[in-house]
Amino acid sequence: MSSSPRKKKTILFLAANPKNSTPLRLGKEVQEISDALQRSKKRDKFQLEEEWAVTHTDMRRAVLDYNPQIVHFSGHGAGEDGLALEDETGLIKLVSVQALAALFEVFMDQVECVVLNACYSEVQANAIARHIQYVIGMNKAVGDNAAREFAVGFYDALGAGKSIEFAYKLGCVSISMAGIPEELTPVLRKKSDFSDARVSDILEESSSAVANVLSLPSPPVPFLNLDNPEGSVSLDCQLYIDRLPIESDCYQAINKPGALIRIKAPRKMGKTSLLQRILHHSREQGHQTAYLNFQSADGNFLSNLDQLLQWFCGEITNELNLEDRVAEYWKQGMGSKQKCGNYFQRYLLTTINTPLTLGLDEVDRVFQYPQVAQEFFGLLRAWHEKGKNEPAWKKLRLVISHSKEVYIPLNINQSPFNVGLPIDLPEFNHQEIVELVQKHQLRWSARQIEQLIGMVDGHPYLLRKALYEIARGYLTLEEFLQTAPTEEGIYGDHLRYHLINLTAEPNLEAAMKQVIASSVPVRLEANLAFTLRSRGLVKLRGNDVIPLCNLCRLYFKDRLGVR
Repeated sequence: MSSSPRKKKTILFLAANPKNSTPLRLGKEVQEISDALQRSKKRDKFQLEEEWAVTHTDMRRAVLDYNPQIVHFSGHGAGEDGLALEDETGLIKLVSVQALAALFEVFMDQVECVVLNACYSEVQANAIARHIQYVIGMNKAVGDNAAREFAVGFYDALGAGKSIEFAYKLGCVSISMAGIPEELTPVLRKKSDFSDARVSDILEESSSAVANVLSLPSPPVPFLNLDNPEGSVSLDCQLYIDRLPIESDCYQAINKPGALIRIKAPRKMGKTSLLQRILHHSREQGHQTAYLNFQSADGNFLSNLDQLLQWFCGEITNELNLEDRVAEYWKQGMGSKQKCGNYFQRYLLTTINTPLTLGLDEVDRVFQYPQVAQEFFGLLRAWHEKGKNEPAWKKLRLVISHSKEVYIPLNINQSPFNVGLPIDLPEFNHQEIVELVQKHQLRWSARQIEQLIGMVDGHPYLLRKALYEIARGYLTLEEFLQTAPTEEGIYGDHLRYHLINLTAEPNLEAAMKQVIASSVPVRLEANLAFTLRSRGLVKLRGNDVIPLCNLCRLYFKDRLGVR
C-alpha cells in the first residue's frame, strides 16, 4: 500500500515596483528563484506562485487564495513607513508596519517564513516576527545584485532540503562570494525572539536605534524617482526649492510688456532651473516661449556679428516652429543689427499674436568676443527700450542668464546688464536646507543637518549631490563627511575639474592659495576675485573673498600644498 505524497510547499512571490519609484529588475529575480528551485533535488516539494504590481488588496487576497508557507516580497521598503505597494493607478501606496503585522497575525497558522527583499525592511521583519516563525528583512539599503544573490542562495538551500536558518546563512554567503560587500544586510528574525513584544515597542526601539547611530543612514527614497543632480532641475521634480521671493518676483516681472530679467550666479547655482520655470510660467500665461543656450553655438558664429545674428534668428524661429525666413531678410542692403531687428519686428512679432518670452542662457560665451558682445548686447538693450513704447516690441520679454561678471566695455546706455529686474541667486538659507533634507525624506536631527552645512554650506548643487547619494542609501552621512573633500568622494570629478583649470592659470592658482591659507577674508584684485567667484570657488564678503565652503578649503589646501 503506497503512502500519499507529501503536500507541496507554496512560495508566494509578491512584486511591486510603482511607476513613481526607482525601476528594479524584479523579473530577473523571480526567474533566478525559479531556476534555483527547478534545478534542486527537492523541486517537486515546492510550488512557486507569482503576483505582480500588488496592491494592498492583491496582497491580502493572494495570501488567502494561495495558502502559502513562504511569502517573498520584492520591491521597495521605507523603514517605519512600511512597504511600498501600488495603488489602483500604479503609484506608490505605503502599507504600514502595523498593518503588515496584523495581516500575518491572521495567517500565522499557515505561513512559516516571510522574506522581505526590500531596503530598510528590518523594522517590518521585527514586527511580523511576533507572529511568524521566521522573517528575513534588510537592515539598510540593499542593491539589486545583492538582493538577487541572497534570493538565489536562499532558495538553492531550501531546494536542497535545508532548514530556513541554513538557507538564510547560505544566502548571505552567496552575496559575499559574488564580491558584493552587503552580506551583513539581510537579518533573520525568529518568533521566539519577540514572543512578548508589542509592535509599538518594536517600532520605538527601532526608531531609537536609528536615531542614535550616525553610521546608519535614514531610509532611502527610491519612490521619489530622484533626479540626478547634474544639470538643471526638471519642471516636474519635487525637489526644487523656491528661494523666496525670487520666483514670485520673476513671475510678476515677466508679465509686464517689454520685461527684462537678468539672472547672475556662479555655475551650478540653479540659473537654468530658474530660467526654465520663468518660461514655464510664461507659457501658462499664454506666451510663446523660446529657450536658447549659447553653449550650443559654434565658436565661429560667436566671433562674427553677422553670423551670430543669423544663428540667433534661425534658432528662435526653430523654437517657435515657424518657417525659417532668415535668408530672405538677410538679402536686404543694410547692417546686420537692422536686419535682425526687422526679422523680429516684421516677421516673428507680427506672426505670433501673443507675447514672446525669450530665455537666453549662458550668454557668457559672447563675452569672449568683446567687439561682437558690444554690438549684440547693445541690440538687446535697444529692443528693451523699444518695448516701453512701441506696440510690436512690447510683446518681447527677455530673460538673460550668465555666470561671469560683465567686463566688456559697454556704454551705460547700451547695456542690458543695468536695467530690468536683477536676480543674483543666493545660496540656500538654513530653512531652505532643512526643507531640502525633508524633501529627500531623511529623518535627520539638527546636528546632522549642521554637519552637512559645515561641509558644503548652502550651495545648491553640492547639497543636492550629497542628499541624492545619501537618500539612495549609497553612503551614510558619516562616510560622506570623511570622503567628500577627497577625489575618492562623490565630488571627485567636480573638484578635479576645478583643480585642472586653476593650475592652468598661475595667477588664479596663486590667488586661490592665498584665500585657502587665510583664516579671515582676503582682498584680491577685482578681476581675480570675480573670476574665482564665477567659477564657484569663493564667495564675497564685502570687497573680500573667502573659500566657497569647507569642502573647497580642505580639498585645495591639500592639492595645492597650502600649509
